Amino acid sequence: MNHHDNDHDDVLAQRLRGLPSERVPPAAVWQHIAAQLEHTPRPQLPATAVSARSAVPARRARRQWPRYAAAAVVVALVGFAGMSLLPTQPAPSVAVEESMLQHQANTITYQYRQAMATLPQDKLPAELQPALRELDESAGSIRSAIAQSPDAAFLLGQLQRTYALRLELTRKGVNPNGVST
Repeated sequence: MNHHDNDHDDVLAQRLRGLPSERVPPAAVWQHIAAQLEHTPRPQLPATAVSARSAVPARRARRQWPRYAAAAVVVALVGFAGMSLLPTQPAPSVAVEESMLQHQANTITYQYRQAMATLPQDKLPAELQPALRELDESAGSIRSAIAQSPDAAFLLGQLQRTYALRLELTRKGVNPNGVST
């Protein structure tokens, strides 16, 4: 796949050999540099100056730690105040499930009330009143259970069946012949 021409390798090797070799300074140059470094005088500081210089950073460090501590306290207070002032919100997934179940229960209740509004309530026989009251209480209990347990979807079916029984019983009471309207 790779067509390599060996003629170019020979030319390249010849050109590399023609380059100047690495140049190292003669040993005399290094000896001259070393001699100059040895003869250069180093300033000698008195012992009191050395101890005073080493004490200055320690004093500065001792004076600066309260600043760092104060800065850390301010940062902590700002962080705590920011966290405590943030509004607390319930988990979005719980709120969505609860509102969806409540919305469905409200829709079923609205449809039930519309159907009940079409039926005359004053013509119902007295012997049906206890059963109708029990169905109404049952529907109220189911709606309370839906509010307390937003993940219990089976309660919607029970609410729907309760409203259907209430409508059927009301229709039979209004139309005693058994013909449903």
